[in-house]
Amino acid sequence: MRMMFKAVSFAVVMAASPALAADLRIALSSEPSAADPHYHNLTPNNQVVRHVFEPLVFMDEFQALKPGLAESWKVIDDLTWEFKLRTGVKFHDGSPFTVDDVIFSLNRVPNVPKSPAPKTAYVRGKTVEKIDDLTFRVKTATPEALMLNHLANIEMMSAKAAAGVSTEDLNAGKGNVGTGPYQFVEFVPGDRFVVKRFDGYWGAKEPWDKVIFKFIKSDPTRVAALLSGDVDLIETVPTADAQRLAKEPKVAIASALSNRLVYLHMDRYRAETPFVKGKDGAAIPNPFHNLKVRQALTKAVNRPAVVERIMEGEAVPASQMLPDSYAGTSKKLKPVEYDLAGAKKLLAEAGYPNGFKLTIHGPNGRYTNDSKIIEAVAQMFTRLGIETAVETLPPAVFFSRASAGGPDKQPEFSMILAGWSAGTGEPSDSLKALLGSYDAKLGRGSANRGRYGNPAMDVVLDKALATVDAEKRAALLAEAAEIAMNDVGLIPIHYQKNTWAAKKGLKVTPRTDEYTLAMSVKP
Repeated sequence: MRMMFKAVSFAVVMAASPALAADLRIALSSEPSAADPHYHNLTPNNQVVRHVFEPLVFMDEFQALKPGLAESWKVIDDLTWEFKLRTGVKFHDGSPFTVDDVIFSLNRVPNVPKSPAPKTAYVRGKTVEKIDDLTFRVKTATPEALMLNHLANIEMMSAKAAAGVSTEDLNAGKGNVGTGPYQFVEFVPGDRFVVKRFDGYWGAKEPWDKVIFKFIKSDPTRVAALLSGDVDLIETVPTADAQRLAKEPKVAIASALSNRLVYLHMDRYRAETPFVKGKDGAAIPNPFHNLKVRQALTKAVNRPAVVERIMEGEAVPASQMLPDSYAGTSKKLKPVEYDLAGAKKLLAEAGYPNGFKLTIHGPNGRYTNDSKIIEAVAQMFTRLGIETAVETLPPAVFFSRASAGGPDKQPEFSMILAGWSAGTGEPSDSLKALLGSYDAKLGRGSANRGRYGNPAMDVVLDKALATVDAEKRAALLAEAAEIAMNDVGLIPIHYQKNTWAAKKGLKVTPRTDEYTLAMSVKP
């Protein structure tokens, strides 16, 4: 089996004020697709179910690993890890948490019907051996350097309560029993997700009797709800409002640099790509196979302008999968400088002196200012000589078509804008998912919607993933990033900043993984 994990945080203390009401009302910008913790590996889902269900390994606000339901672990040999569970942990129904629940949960992950983004990659290739009720071993076919990171993304469920329950059952509350600081109350799609404090929790007692997550997708409506007092906290503060809200006497802002990369992916597997044509509208060979074309495109992106004008300073130009402050990133890679003249020269050298026609596809409402970013990039490419059109779609429709909307359920589009958050807190998962040569059996390239492939990068990445020594693994990951970025496997644009706004009197700890957790909010 295999597993994964994520976490991040920057402590920001809000100005003190009188005690708050016992309930906490949080406005979310995106709603979860289910209350099933194993159904959809997506931030909106993970952050709400994490109140009810917990992983074996926790990540703090900086994505540093720490004990969770497993209080300790040790490496027995290169292929074997041993874990000890915390004593005295109870599920919300009063039953004890044991190794049997661990085995049930890990076995359930790859068997959730109709999962749009399963967590299977985190358990693949691993087997679990029960030693006693509180001790188990995980065996792997090859050395698993990211064992703890993977376990941190698998929520533990009750073998007794959740046996045989479906995602629909969990949405309705049947079997929705965890060990978390809050108990499930209700999930109303399109409206709210509600939890209440579990007073039998093994950890520190939470201050909130009840937490109501309201789904408010509209940025102006979300801000208005905070200012009117309808909610106590909002996530994904619109860039246009961040500075204004910071000056509001009754509002406090908390922010942190995100681990989310916003990037462009290009079709790298078809000889002709459907949304690229010659200037006369005729079919042409796929230009993205030409390195000089890819280099021209990345030089044509004015990253500082995107950050300053569209993101209004709430982002940082990107050079690779994660900011270079993270372990395993390359200090050699820097954001590609905007150079329109150089880009035109490269395009001409590639055999496209007059450019071509291109349509960029992307979501409208999944990432901060996503539609505006796509429009801006299209204008930049048009200045390069590539006549660029834009088509944005609702996120669910976009991701479905971008992943499997083409013939034989292949990716449909020629170029897309998307975002990726590094769940492991280091770049290996990002490199494997976005730039690893696509191989469903190996779990590589799971989000590689451009089907980029580079055997040289794969070799170095595979070596890194099998290297337990942290320093050696970091060096290999940096090398893999350099291979892929110098080959322009994708076009990085920026890293988002995560910004929350709360009413004064709340102490908020922002997280680099973008999770909005009631556990990060204190009166």
